[in-house]
Amino acid sequence: MKAMILAAGKGERMRPLTLHTPKPLVPVAGRPLIEYHLRALAGAGFAEVVINHAWLGQQIEDHLGDGSRFGLRIRYSPEGEPLETGGGIFQALPLLGDEPFVLINGDICTDYDFAALRRPLPGLAHLVLVDNPGHHGRGDFRLLDGQVQDGDEHAGNLTFSGISVLDPALFEGCRPGAFKLAPLLRRAMGQGRVSGEHHRGRWVDVGTPERLAEAERLITGRP
Repeated sequence: MKAMILAAGKGERMRPLTLHTPKPLVPVAGRPLIEYHLRALAGAGFAEVVINHAWLGQQIEDHLGDGSRFGLRIRYSPEGEPLETGGGIFQALPLLGDEPFVLINGDICTDYDFAALRRPLPGLAHLVLVDNPGHHGRGDFRLLDGQVQDGDEHAGNLTFSGISVLDPALFEGCRPGAFKLAPLLRRAMGQGRVSGEHHRGRWVDVGTPERLAEAERLITGRP
């Protein structure tokens, strides 16, 4: 089973830290953020990882190389212009193959065990959801009996963690270019083909300097 890490964003809310450093390489507790994912994937038994990039992407390739020092084989999917999440994944599909793959947002910090995703995929997607953080109080989706449904105005919504398993068939009918992933997921939810789980462990969306500090506290255990 292969994995893909999304690393193409500009990280504009993280400036000035990201003016000259791509967000995946911003250090968290002394280590580039993306390295935590790579080490966790290797520890979970993954061997092949695809990373897309756009903003300052060559720095990512130069730093990570072929992945051998992490016990991985890394391949890259460079984007001249950002293709949004859906378009970026679609462009990388030839590197990912025909089987379901794990997808991880490169700008999260979590203790989720990626080994839990190495199991058969019953539908087109499996999403890991978390409690709504303060900056995203309304959440995204609902989890009912192991199935994910689009969120509504009622209580009970959860937030998409940026961790999932996707079947390449989810992208059937798509065309090259920039497009979002969420409409594809919602279409599959309407067909009852998106399963999910609620991760109650540690998770931070490292989208601002304040949340970067929160991620450092999570990793170091310091208050």
